[in-house]
Amino acid sequence: MSENFDCDLIVIGSGAAGLATAITARKRGLNVVVLEKEPVFGGTTALSGGVLWIPLNPHGRKQNPADTLETVRTYMMKETGAYYDAAAVESFIDNGPRMVEFFERETEMKFVPTLYPDYHPNVPGGVDIGRSILAAPYDIRGLGKDMARLKPPLKTITFIGMMFNSSNADLKHFFRATKSLTSFLYVARRLATHVKELLLYRRGINVTSGNALAARLAKSALDLGIPILTNLPAKEILIESGKAIGARADGDGGERRFIARHGVVLACGGFPHDIKRLAKAYPHVARGAEHLSPSPVSNTGDGVNMAEAVGAAVDIRFKDASAWMPVSRVPYANGEVGVFPHLLDRYKPGVIGVLKNGRRFTNESNSYHDVGAAMIRACANQTETAMWLVCDKPTLAKYGLGFVKPAPMPIGGLLRNGYLIKGDTLAELAKNAGIDPAGLEKTVREYNVGAVRGEDPAFGRGSTSFNRYLADPENKPNPCVAPVQTGPFFAVKLVMGDLGTFDGIKTSVVGEVLRRDGSVIAGLYAVGNDRESIMGGNYPGAGITHGPNMTHGFVTANYIADKAGVKA
Repeated sequence: MSENFDCDLIVIGSGAAGLATAITARKRGLNVVVLEKEPVFGGTTALSGGVLWIPLNPHGRKQNPADTLETVRTYMMKETGAYYDAAAVESFIDNGPRMVEFFERETEMKFVPTLYPDYHPNVPGGVDIGRSILAAPYDIRGLGKDMARLKPPLKTITFIGMMFNSSNADLKHFFRATKSLTSFLYVARRLATHVKELLLYRRGINVTSGNALAARLAKSALDLGIPILTNLPAKEILIESGKAIGARADGDGGERRFIARHGVVLACGGFPHDIKRLAKAYPHVARGAEHLSPSPVSNTGDGVNMAEAVGAAVDIRFKDASAWMPVSRVPYANGEVGVFPHLLDRYKPGVIGVLKNGRRFTNESNSYHDVGAAMIRACANQTETAMWLVCDKPTLAKYGLGFVKPAPMPIGGLLRNGYLIKGDTLAELAKNAGIDPAGLEKTVREYNVGAVRGEDPAFGRGSTSFNRYLADPENKPNPCVAPVQTGPFFAVKLVMGDLGTFDGIKTSVVGEVLRRDGSVIAGLYAVGNDRESIMGGNYPGAGITHGPNMTHGFVTANYIADKAGVKA
């Protein structure tokens, strides 16, 4: 049985890009429907850090009034290289701050400044502060009955379901809980509040990071009367006389046809779980290596596949097709497997990363994307793309390692299930981990010579403000560097993952989907990770997906409304 529904605009996908598009279009007077494949809304956004990279945003201007349009433009040119798209970059720089002001003024969206430096602050145009903002925490009881439809955060990066701010501020209290009365009291209050929430609501209600971003956007959309239709995967773009006029979806109630007067917007989250496309796009997958993405398993490339089916250009152009994220496989007692993204541990002093030959290969305190890219290249002649994070007993107790929490949390279960590998000596650790013992011993011996003085002559850890930002400021003289010397020793194995794809549908600046000859498929638009990234396969700073994605959604929605003749 098929049912038809009429509206002005269809948005397929309920992450930040899709909801930003829907909200903007609704505020401009269009009747919008959001279709979501999963039973919950929020997409990749709900699992993310919730940070937006928006140069010259109102919060950042207060932090860094010296930042300028020319500085930002210089940085983007250096970072994107041969893929620099002047028109797209200018649109992003110009509209990003306007987008922030619009959402803070007109919706439930609230942002807070962060202390994040750009990921490459030493590159011309890079800055130490002022371009990354964060979704403010949110009490999801504001969603009312729809609270149950908010996608939960990534299980592996919560503590009994409790979330931490992406800015790293409250995590510092957890690291110092046994050493500082202030931190102990802070942690005690947080735990007590969270346990109460679990008893009352079966989940944490004070959410942070990407969960807060998704919740605030969803609340804004629902308050505007925008239906977010979950459990309703779109299957096909409906084309009539060369124009996209709607979409066919297939839910539990049967097939539904949505007819849209002013277009269809694809915001399906890219293709991080499209196995066929990954084999072409990811060099390590092509050579047989494991890939584990913490992004939603439902992100199977629906948007790019539907667009391709109606003639859109979707190419693998970038050297790095995704935002790389080294991850570890977490075995749970119930047989489930979790994916842990290594966002923090690599920056800590006393933690080093080695390959199977026992040798270091990069600055471990660089961004996840840079470390991932280096890992892929370093393993180019191997079937396995993997690294091991190695540390000693005092370092593990102080910072934890991956899914392993700092002392006094027990580690026995993670030793028994093989997640955490142990050796009384470096040679024993290497043998247990499958690493070359002689290589690891030599690496640690050479590394320790400089590390005891806080130096890393081989790779320069601690040489940038970003390196130091997520390290340990109390570790002197270098917050990123300390020796590996007191046994027993520990390791966790990492493989390659991603935070989302960079390659995608070719579009115009305003999001119109393009054919291979450059012509526009009328009525069809793409935003978010379905659209080819303006970053050219690079990762310049914290939030370079959400920032451009929400900005593009804002721009695309306004373009559609203008074209529809709706007054601003």
